[in-house]
Amino acid sequence: MRYYFSVLFLFIFFIGFSQKKYPQKYFSPPMKIPVVLAGTFGELRSNHFHSGIDLKTQQKEGIPIYAPASGYIFRIKVAQYGFGKVLYMKHPSGHTTVYAHLQKFAPKIQKYVKKAQYKKQSYYTGNLFPGAEKFPIEKGEIIGFSGDTGSSGGPHLHYEIRDSKTEKIINPLHFGLFPADTKSPIIEKLMVFPLDNNAQVNNSNDKTIIPIKKIDDSNYIAQRFTANGSIGLGISVFDRLDDAPNRNGIYSLEMYINGNKVYYHDLETFSFSESKYINLLIDFEHYAKYKKRFQKTHRVKENKLSLYENLINEGNLSIKPEENYNVEIVAKDFKGNTSTLKIPIKGIKSIPIITKKDTTSYKIFAKKFNKFQQNEATIAFPKNSFYYDTFIDFNVIDGIAKIHEPTIPLNKKFTLTFNTSNLTSKEKQQVYIANVTKKKYPRYVSTKKKANKAYTNQKTLGSYSLKFDTKKPTITLVNFSKGKWISQNKTLKVKIKDIESGIRSFRASIDNDWILMEYNHKKGLLTYDFSDKELVGNKHIFKIVVSDNVGNAKTISTTFYRKE
Repeated sequence: MRYYFSVLFLFIFFIGFSQKKYPQKYFSPPMKIPVVLAGTFGELRSNHFHSGIDLKTQQKEGIPIYAPASGYIFRIKVAQYGFGKVLYMKHPSGHTTVYAHLQKFAPKIQKYVKKAQYKKQSYYTGNLFPGAEKFPIEKGEIIGFSGDTGSSGGPHLHYEIRDSKTEKIINPLHFGLFPADTKSPIIEKLMVFPLDNNAQVNNSNDKTIIPIKKIDDSNYIAQRFTANGSIGLGISVFDRLDDAPNRNGIYSLEMYINGNKVYYHDLETFSFSESKYINLLIDFEHYAKYKKRFQKTHRVKENKLSLYENLINEGNLSIKPEENYNVEIVAKDFKGNTSTLKIPIKGIKSIPIITKKDTTSYKIFAKKFNKFQQNEATIAFPKNSFYYDTFIDFNVIDGIAKIHEPTIPLNKKFTLTFNTSNLTSKEKQQVYIANVTKKKYPRYVSTKKKANKAYTNQKTLGSYSLKFDTKKPTITLVNFSKGKWISQNKTLKVKIKDIESGIRSFRASIDNDWILMEYNHKKGLLTYDFSDKELVGNKHIFKIVVSDNVGNAKTISTTFYRKE
């Protein structure tokens, strides 16, 4: 077939690249516009590393996406959140490319997807696996168009390259995709961490932010501080490219003590399973409180990331009295632009400080199952939900279950259960669990129910409460109204909204036949394309049923007239 290389060609191809870890000219850019990044590979995100690069699309949707190499489409998915509309393509090189947040697919793929949607009678497809024979693709062939679907913050293309066997994600810039970048990373702040009860920084057992001064565009110096014992360092740092003002992630971070390298990590590749350990790479507590990430240049023992290379003493600094230390932290972007922070440290003999340990009635043993109950709420943490033993706050006041603050990272989800035996049958139907940590913005969380309880599985500590949704969703006709002729319309549009528990499902039909309505959840807009199928006659009945997450349903049925 077209996309299969002969064995001989493959042998010659890979011998030619045997001196390079990644082929530099095998993949072409997926769009024929300047390469500008909105997000870099491995960028620090909430609870995960960014698994690809975000390519800017000039703030527009509908930019053609071209296959960067020959291969075949092996997986397709349409979802409300996450990647939205996404394509997965396998290549003879042993790599998989991923294209996410698409507006739509190429016509032949679009036809296949719509057929699956109509068969399932759902906008959401789940994973579709068309097989290698269905969509062979030549290099340079259009496979889709850029968009803003899923959990996207604006129009762009999320682009990935993976190893097809291991599914490890590889930085696409290693394959010869080079955005313009002559700027060095920007180092904002330095934090110092005492790593045991005997360590001190400036005569304190608390982690401390040390002032830094910018010397020039690539050199910084920290204010000298005193220390004793085992300490760790961390910096707040970001990078900018030439053609974009947004803050991007760096590529590598290394540290030297008196000229000797003791720490290094880079963002060349990683697996999805380890991405959660980002919460141990950063100072998670500080980020939870202030939304500022400090990347540590030391590794805690629970951190299983594979990014590290040749660490000495896990990057920990052992500061001895009366000794001076010259530390350098070096941050680089993918192009090799470098910024250096010099950190002078003076070792002193510290006076022991008696510190009060934070204890509560609820101690977590990380290696054991932990379960606590108070009033109408029960929390259960499976073994290894926490990375380390700790104490947490837990109280239930006025129906609000406060489970500590969201300042401790979790490795697994816990279960929160509310007793609902005191509710009426109707109230049990209308009840749901909401995250009320931010009291102004209660947020529905996935709620399951049994006879006398409502429960949820969550991975974020904080405050939760039972809420009631008594209101039906709202439906608004956008580009048509009852009894009107709409022969000139190419689409039929409806807005839906639910202010309490949120939209769970929708179902629309014309003349009792199910129709596919594309859902833009950011705008609450449903759109039907009249080209999907030919309508018979002039008078038609449009019906839509919208349900929220507790089962409240709103139905609208109306007539319209149309000549095909």
